[in-house]
Amino acid sequence: MADTKTPLLIKRYASRRLYNTETSDYVTLEDIAGFIRDGREVQIVDLKSGDDLTRQYLLQIIAEHESRGENVLPINVLNDLVRSYTNQATSTVPQFLAQSFEMFRESQSAWVENMQKVNPMAKMPGFEAVQAQQEAFLKAMTGSMGAAASGAQSGTETRAENTPSEDLGEIKKQLAELQQKLSKLGE
Repeated sequence: MADTKTPLLIKRYASRRLYNTETSDYVTLEDIAGFIRDGREVQIVDLKSGDDLTRQYLLQIIAEHESRGENVLPINVLNDLVRSYTNQATSTVPQFLAQSFEMFRESQSAWVENMQKVNPMAKMPGFEAVQAQQEAFLKAMTGSMGAAASGAQSGTETRAENTPSEDLGEIKKQLAELQQKLSKLGE
C-alpha cells in the first residue's frame, strides 16, 4: 500500500493527460478528487517544465462540481473570494480559510476521539463497524459536504432546492437516529 503521508505525484503530459506515477496509469479529474476525498495529498506537475499545476487543477475540480449543481460555496463566499483578489497584498482571506478548515478537521477528530472515550457502548460487539461508518460519514462530509457527494457517487441527482443548512439538518437527524439505535442496542 502507498504511503499516504507523501503526496501522490501526478504528471501532466503534453497531451494534457494526467498520469498517476504510483499506479502507472492515466487518471481523470474525478479520480484525483476521489484520492483527495480519501485523504491523500496530491501534487500535479507538468512533465516538461516541472511547473506545479496542483492549484490550477484543484480549482478546476471545484469549478466542475459547482457547475454540476453541487453547490458547496454560497454566492456571497464566491463574491468575497473575488473581492479578496483585488486587495491581495493586505488580504487575510487565505490564512483565514486555511485556519478555518484546519479547525474544522481538528474538531471532527476530537469528536471521534471523544465518542471513543465517553461512549459506554464502545465495548459492545460490533461497535467498531458502526464507528467505522461514522468515520466514513465524517470523511465524506469533509470531502464534498455530505449529500452532494453521496448523490454524485451513487449516480443519483442531488436536490438543488436544498440549502446547506437543510442538508446539515438532515445529517444531524440521521445521526440522532443512529445514536438512538445504538442506545437501544446497549440496553
